[in-house]
Amino acid sequence: MLMSALPENLERKLTRLGSALIDTKRAKTVIEPNQEDDGFWFGSGNAVRDPHDGSLLLIGRYRDAGDSRIGLTQGARGRELAVFRSFDHGSSFEKICSWDKSDLYCGSTVLSIEGSALRVTKRKVDVLVSTEKVRTYPNPLRNFQKPGTGIWSIDRFSATRVEKLAPQERITPLLTSVDPAYLHLKDPSISSGFQNGRTLLTYCAHPYTWSSSTSGFGTWSGDDLNTTNPDFFPRGSTWDVAATRITCRLAVPRVGAFANQPALSLYFYDGAECLRPLDSHEKGVARARGYSCEELGGLAYGFDRDFPQLHRLSRLVPLFVSPQGTGSNRYASVLAEENGDLFATWERSSTTRSQPLVSHRLSAARIKRLLT
Repeated sequence: MLMSALPENLERKLTRLGSALIDTKRAKTVIEPNQEDDGFWFGSGNAVRDPHDGSLLLIGRYRDAGDSRIGLTQGARGRELAVFRSFDHGSSFEKICSWDKSDLYCGSTVLSIEGSALRVTKRKVDVLVSTEKVRTYPNPLRNFQKPGTGIWSIDRFSATRVEKLAPQERITPLLTSVDPAYLHLKDPSISSGFQNGRTLLTYCAHPYTWSSSTSGFGTWSGDDLNTTNPDFFPRGSTWDVAATRITCRLAVPRVGAFANQPALSLYFYDGAECLRPLDSHEKGVARARGYSCEELGGLAYGFDRDFPQLHRLSRLVPLFVSPQGTGSNRYASVLAEENGDLFATWERSSTTRSQPLVSHRLSAARIKRLLT
């Protein structure tokens, strides 16, 4: 039996928690892109704790300016996947390993790197990474493919320790598609402890036309990825009508008004009003309007036993907007710490229109106050 939505007073508490966590004013820049200019980014990954030494590990991609919509000669685009380590709880990070496009070769040449996900246990390290590879569109749609472009898919490589990761030797395909409606698969996110101990994988999908994006999911039992659904979270009706990409699931802390609630999760997602920037009337309301690569942030929730049914908390307007640049605020990821803290990272547009990775931490005590 599906559960109804929460009462409005509890929804407001969840919104308050999300807004305090993805705090665009208090966030601190932790990793800069290669250049402070439009089209240069770092992010689209996540942070985890290393169970061996307690350090904080973080994965993400460096992206330089470029645009496949007008030709691959227009810049390098996603050029490097990197892992960083922090021994001061995320105040500073040091790069410990990285891979370029050639290192991530998996059956065909890699054209660009985008979203990634890192999962670490005492016995194993898993990296998921999405790349655009040289592949031909399926018939009868080959004429729709622009010269020099490929198809996005998600690959996986593993090792016993982070320092032993070697995609050149161990990378294998995880998710690919030949369905034109969901041809491009990218931006994986991993969440453990979901529904009887399973691991939830979310990702986004684009059609061959690149006219929209959807959120997909699959579940892991052991090393087996079960059947996936590329479109389970419907696009919205206003600011997120063209794109919805879930980037993180966070189990709602069992404190305050949620201490006795059934298992409940928050879902951070990116949204866009169009895949290309829209013009605004000079006398209209001045607002950020998300588009491809410059998405805005939203929030939804759902009872775990009802998944994939979710309820939007940001139905009419985005919840997370950068006060700078284009307003883009995307790829939010949240780590739940053993002491009850929450550590969030995300990409945020800057005054130069570059997108550095920023972070913000909430203490367990503050979280309890927000949810009480």
